[in-house]
Amino acid sequence: MTADRAALGVALPLARPPRSLWGDAWRQFRSHRLALAGSFVLAVLVLGTLVGPYIYRVPTNDIDFTRVLSGPSLEHPFGTDELGRDILARALQGGRVSIAVGIAAVSVGITLGVLIGAIAGFFARADGPLMRLTDMFISLPDLPLLLLVIMLFRDSLRGLLGPVTGIFVLIVVLIGALNWMGVARLVRAAFLSLKQREFVVAARVVGASDGRLISHHILPNALGPVIVSATIGVGGAIITESALSFLGLGFPPGEPTWGRLLFEAQSHLDTAPHFAIFPGLLISLTVLSINYIGDGLRDALDPRRTP
Repeated sequence: MTADRAALGVALPLARPPRSLWGDAWRQFRSHRLALAGSFVLAVLVLGTLVGPYIYRVPTNDIDFTRVLSGPSLEHPFGTDELGRDILARALQGGRVSIAVGIAAVSVGITLGVLIGAIAGFFARADGPLMRLTDMFISLPDLPLLLLVIMLFRDSLRGLLGPVTGIFVLIVVLIGALNWMGVARLVRAAFLSLKQREFVVAARVVGASDGRLISHHILPNALGPVIVSATIGVGGAIITESALSFLGLGFPPGEPTWGRLLFEAQSHLDTAPHFAIFPGLLISLTVLSINYIGDGLRDALDPRRTP
């Protein structure tokens, strides 16, 4: 009958293209306006920190005492600091470090969380000890521990890896090591739910090893909550680095991260509010954009929602 309809010139209904998990997630994500706006703002900020210093070629460390704490102008769009240095140029350079710290620290935390959560959820014998370890880390106070460890090891790492690289490695490892617990619990819960599903049992019956079951069958189906947690964790890591720099325990003064700029601005809030407004605005926009992206990914990867 189909051939007869085609011969008579009758239009055949178009077959619906096959659907996929990530295709449905993308369609759902596009319908989230705040997530799209956050993606655009974050892309502009990242592109600005990467490309901006090559376009806006004002030196970051040129001192000009005739323009100390000058307000925003055409020559200095963000104004100048207490030494007459251009704040926009310093913010563009420092944004690279702040965003890199957020991404690298979350990568460390996600790796630890996925590894510990997968082992705890798949192997029953390891579940108890690993979850008690997780509970112990949850009970640790983050900021006091960060301050203590940085004060103990920053000088030795500076001498070993350099003043910037040493502090970068120390901050990234510490933030990641203190923020993997939520991911571990999410992954463990997903593994406990998925490892008894029919497709996992079928893969085990045909001889799949434990490693293959974890990496090829269970973990890909548990990545939704992990991705959402990663996006939100980037914002938290940026704020933590900013807090450390604000307290004077972050990067050295020659590396103008957004937190370091806020630390330098705290003595001039009354006379030069622009000194603190622009770095604080960049931090707020970055974290807010990442949180909106996380909200959009949470809705897009929710299997109960249909695009």
